Amino acid sequence: MNQSFKLIILSVFLFVFMSCNQKGKVIVVSQQESPREKYAVEKLVTALTNEGYQVEVSTKLSENTGENQIVLSTIGNEAAEASVEELPKEGFVLKSNGKIISVTGADASGELYGCLELADRITKEGKLPKKIDVTDAPEMVLRGTCVGLQKTDYLPGRHVYEYPYTPENFPWFYDKEQWINYLDMLVENRYNSLYLWNGHPFASLVKLDDYPFAVEVDDKTFLLNEEMFAFLTEEANKRGIWVIQMFYNIIVSKPFAEHYNIKTQERSRPIIPVIADYTQKSIAEFVKKYPNVGLMVCLGEAMHTIDDDVEWFTKTIIPGVHDGMAALGITEEPPIVLRGHDTDAEQVMKAALPIYKNLYTTYKYNGESLTTYEPRNMWSEVPTALSELGSVHISNVHILANLEPFRYGSPDFIQKSVKAMHELQGANGIHIYPQSSYWDWPYTADKTEPRTKQIDRDKLWYAAWARYAWKVDRDEKAEDSYWSGILANTYGCDKESGALIQKAYEEFGEIAPKLLRTFGISDGNRQTLLLGNFMSQLVNPRKWTLYESFVESNGPESELLIDYVKKEVNGEKHVGETPPQIISEVVKHGEEALATIEQVAGKTTKNTDEFNRLYNDVKCYNQIALFYAAKVKAADFVLRYKYSNNLADLEKALPFLEESVEQYRILTDLTNDTYLYANSMQTQQRRVPIAGTNGTNKHWSELLPQYEDELENFKRNIEKMKANGGAQNTEAIEAYLPADVKILNKNVSRYPLKSGSKVNTDRDYKIIEVADELKNLVGVSFAEDEQRGEGTSLKFECKKAVKVVVGHFNGNSLTILPPPTLETNALANERGQADIRVANAMTVDGLYPVNVYTYLYEAGTHELLLNKGRVLILGFIDGEVEIETHDAGITTSEDGVPIDWLFY
Repeated sequence: MNQSFKLIILSVFLFVFMSCNQKGKVIVVSQQESPREKYAVEKLVTALTNEGYQVEVSTKLSENTGENQIVLSTIGNEAAEASVEELPKEGFVLKSNGKIISVTGADASGELYGCLELADRITKEGKLPKKIDVTDAPEMVLRGTCVGLQKTDYLPGRHVYEYPYTPENFPWFYDKEQWINYLDMLVENRYNSLYLWNGHPFASLVKLDDYPFAVEVDDKTFLLNEEMFAFLTEEANKRGIWVIQMFYNIIVSKPFAEHYNIKTQERSRPIIPVIADYTQKSIAEFVKKYPNVGLMVCLGEAMHTIDDDVEWFTKTIIPGVHDGMAALGITEEPPIVLRGHDTDAEQVMKAALPIYKNLYTTYKYNGESLTTYEPRNMWSEVPTALSELGSVHISNVHILANLEPFRYGSPDFIQKSVKAMHELQGANGIHIYPQSSYWDWPYTADKTEPRTKQIDRDKLWYAAWARYAWKVDRDEKAEDSYWSGILANTYGCDKESGALIQKAYEEFGEIAPKLLRTFGISDGNRQTLLLGNFMSQLVNPRKWTLYESFVESNGPESELLIDYVKKEVNGEKHVGETPPQIISEVVKHGEEALATIEQVAGKTTKNTDEFNRLYNDVKCYNQIALFYAAKVKAADFVLRYKYSNNLADLEKALPFLEESVEQYRILTDLTNDTYLYANSMQTQQRRVPIAGTNGTNKHWSELLPQYEDELENFKRNIEKMKANGGAQNTEAIEAYLPADVKILNKNVSRYPLKSGSKVNTDRDYKIIEVADELKNLVGVSFAEDEQRGEGTSLKFECKKAVKVVVGHFNGNSLTILPPPTLETNALANERGQADIRVANAMTVDGLYPVNVYTYLYEAGTHELLLNKGRVLILGFIDGEVEIETHDAGITTSEDGVPIDWLFY
C-alpha cells in the first residue's frame, strides 16, 4: 500500500469519525460590545466546541429558522428577550423558543453569568438543552476573595504591613498564568470582587512630582508593577471582577519616612500636614492612573484617635479621590469600602456620606476566626448598625486563625454562617479570606514538593462561600446530593463515598469553632488554636489579656471554665453552653469524622494523595479534640483545688494532664512529616499559646517539649506541697531595682510605690497594696484630667536601655486606657508591651486592680505617648531585666488568688 493511498484512507476515516461526532452547527449571536461580553462568548464557544458542535459567532440573527442559535443581550437591547422587562443587578434569564436560546442579562455581568450557566449545563448534559427557562440573580451584591501582598515575617528594617511590590518579595504577583487560573476560579464561582491587601501600596504603584523620593521600588520594577496592575485589572474586568486595593492608615513609605526623619507608622502620632498632603496626592494619582480600581480604607491600627479617623477620611482620603476624578474629568465616584476595624465606622460614615455617596462598609464576621453561625452582641450589633446607614455592608470572613493549617470546608457550617450574615448582621456582601496561610500566599502549610497551592487545595472553601453568597436558602437534601457529587467526582469514588467525605467535613468542621469560642483567649490571629493551650491559659485566662468582647459575642451564651467551676462549687445554675458539654461534643465530632472517612480509605481513584492528606487532617482534628478534652478535665480539677485546698483534687488532675501530653505527642507525629508550620503569621504579634518571635514556636514539635515541661513542673510542685504539709508556693521574687532615668516633663511629680502614696496630682486615689517586687520603684504622677482629656506624654532620657513600667487598670470603664492589644494595634508589641508581666500587681483605693506591662527603650531621649484614659507610670527598670510573667495575687476578686504558679 503506497503512501498516497494511506493518506486517502486516513482522510476518509477522519471525515467519517468527525461526521459521526459532529452534533451540528450553533450560531452564537452577540454584538460583543464589551470585554465582558467577549469573554462570555469565548466561554460559550469553548463549551459547545468541546461537546462536538460546530460554532459560528455572528452579530446578526440567522434567517434560517432551522439552525440552532444562542442570542446574547442585555435588557434594553434590540435582541433582548421581549418578555424580560426587569432583572436585579447581575441577574439573567435563559429561555428557549424553538431552535433559539436567548441569554438576557440585567447588565454585562448578568449576560456573562447567563452564558456561564448555559455553558455549565451544556458540559454537564453533553449537549445543547432543548428546553430551558431559568431566571436567576445573586442575593449578595458583592462577593469577593482576598489576596494578601504580605509575608509570614517582617522585612529587615520594617514593621508589620510594610511590603513593597517587588519580584523578590512577591514573585507570584508577576506570574500571569497563575493570575489567570485564579481569576478563572473566581468567575466560575461567580465572585465579582478581588481584594488586594497591603499596608502602603501607593509607593509601589504611583510616582508623585512633589515627592519623587517616596517611591519604594526601582524604575524597572515600577514599570513591571504598572504592567502587572494593568494586566490584572483588565483580565478581572473581563470576568466581571472588581479589583479593590486595600491600605492601612496612617502608613507612609520607608524612603518618605527617612526623608522627613519620622516613623513609617506610629499609633500615637497626630495628623501632620506633610503626611496628609503626601497621602492625598498618592490617592489622587492612583485614581487617575487606575480608574477602574476600588479602594478599601482601614483607618485602624495606626491612627491616633477616632476624631483623627473622621478627619483623615473626610479631609485626606476622600479629597484625594475627588482630585483624581477631576484630573480624569469624570463625575462617577469610584467605590470606597470603609473597614470598620478599630474605628467608629458609624461616626466616620455619618461624616463622609454627605460628601461621598459611593461608600460601602465592611466588618469582621467572627473576628479573625470562624467560631459560630450565631454571632451575638458586638459581632451582631456593630455590623447591623453599619448596614442601616444606607450603604451596602460586607461581612468579612477574616484570617481564620483557629482553622490553620488543616483543611476546612463544611458546607453546612458555611451555609448557616451566610444566613447569619443576612439575618443577624444585615450584610449584603461577602469578603472571604484564604482558609489558611493568608500570610504565605499562594501556598498552604502542607509539607509537599512542590508546595501545594491554596487555589488547588481549598476549592471546597471558595466554592461553598460563593454558592451561598449567590443564594443561601437551598433544599437540604438537594445540597447534600450536590456536595457529595462534587466530592465523589474530585476523588473518583461513588456518590455514597462522596457523601461520607461530606459528612466527615461537617463533623470536624464543628471542632475548631467550638473549641475557640469556649477555651480561647482571643478571636484574633495572636492565638493559634490548633497548637493548643497551656494550663495557665485555662485556669487564669485573664492574665493573658482575655478579649472579653470575644467571649460575649462569638457564639451562643456560654461559660468560661473558671466561671463554670465556681458555679459547680457553689451549687449555682449554669447558663448556656458549658465546657464539659463542648468537650463531649468535640470528642464525638472527632470520632464520627474519623470513623466516617475511614470507610472511604482505599476507594478513591483520583487525587489519591490529596485524599490521604485530608484523611490525615481528620486524624489531626480528632487528636486536637482528645488533647483539649484531657487538658480541660485536668484544669477543672485544678480549679476545684482553688476552692477546696485539698491536694486530692490536684492528684486527680495529674493523670488527665499526662493524657493530654500523650494525645499531643500523637498529634505531633501526625504533623511532623505533613506540615511545615501551624500558623502563617510568624512574628511577635502571635502570643498564644506562646510567643512566636523570630519565627519560633510555629510547629507542634516545638510545643510538645514545653507541654512536657509543664507536666513535670506540675508534678514537682505537687510533691513540694506534699513535703510542706500541703502549703502553697511561697517563693519570693526579688525586688526590681530602679533604673537611672532623667524625666524631661516640666513640673514632674514622683511617688514611691508603697501603701498610702497618691498616684495622681489632682485626685486622692492612694495605693492600698503593691507587690513586693515593685516596692523599690518610683512612679511618675500625672493629672488624671489631663490623661483622660489629652492622653499621657512621658518624656525622658536614659544613658542605657530601660523598661518603662506601666500599670493598666483591669476594668471595663471608658475612663481607663485599655492595655496594648494586637487585635486593634499592629504595633502593640513594638516595644515588648503586648503581654502582662505582673498580673494583679497592686490595688488603688476606689479604682480597679492594676496589671503591669513594660515598654523597652534603647539609650537616648524618648517620648512615650499613650492615648486618652487613666493609666499609671510606675517607674523604670534596667532594660536587660526580664520579668517572667506571673500573678502577684493582689486582688479584691472573690475568685481569690490565682493558682497557675503550679505549672511554673
